[in-house]
Amino acid sequence: MRNYEKQILDGEGKDDYARYMRTDALLALQRTPEEVVHRDELLFQIVHQSTELWLKLAVSDLTEATARVPDGDLLPAAELLQRSALAIHVITEHLEMLRHLSPWDFQTIRTILGHGSGADSPGWRSLHKAGHGMARAFAVFAESRGLDVAELYRARRATPELQLVEAMIEWDERVSIWRVRHYKVLTRVLGNQSIGTQGTQVDTLAKLIEYKFFPQLWEVRTELTATGPMGDYHLADS
Repeated sequence: MRNYEKQILDGEGKDDYARYMRTDALLALQRTPEEVVHRDELLFQIVHQSTELWLKLAVSDLTEATARVPDGDLLPAAELLQRSALAIHVITEHLEMLRHLSPWDFQTIRTILGHGSGADSPGWRSLHKAGHGMARAFAVFAESRGLDVAELYRARRATPELQLVEAMIEWDERVSIWRVRHYKVLTRVLGNQSIGTQGTQVDTLAKLIEYKFFPQLWEVRTELTATGPMGDYHLADS
């Protein structure tokens, strides 16, 4: 009879779970109670460290999705994009934890951050690079196939091309939603006129909210409105 109590994996840790997940190393990444200047440093670090892990997954899935596009492997690409978007949704919900960080208590935590800033996040930098990579890959694919995105919608058929486009829109929107929530959390904790750890005013982040990785796909929405039954009735004057 097999002994399921016997640990069979090599590595550090008292059991196979700890050895595979490397929980000893993972849980040692946060500053100890003796090192912190405020107990909410644990909250602050865990939110940001877990965000980096989810971003690593989001980038991996987005990169793999991009690699599928040139060969026309669009449904798997769309599924990977959806999972990447879900990872971004998860880190958006993580921001809710920071709403429980007192503005005054955070002033103490800021004293030990140096010039560290979310702008230096390796996860976000990699995500930006991967997002632009997807935009380029889709543009090349669309041109090579003579793809008219607006016609995909007018045809009202759930083609692989349309599913990919919708997944790209979903991904782009999830990033924008994160930016909105992140900005709101920062203004809640710091105030909108405050200066961040790298000398940038918090309100500067508001300008990033409307940034889009796939602007051409969003422009299709405007085209559909302009050419729909109501014509340009609902379009703002230029």
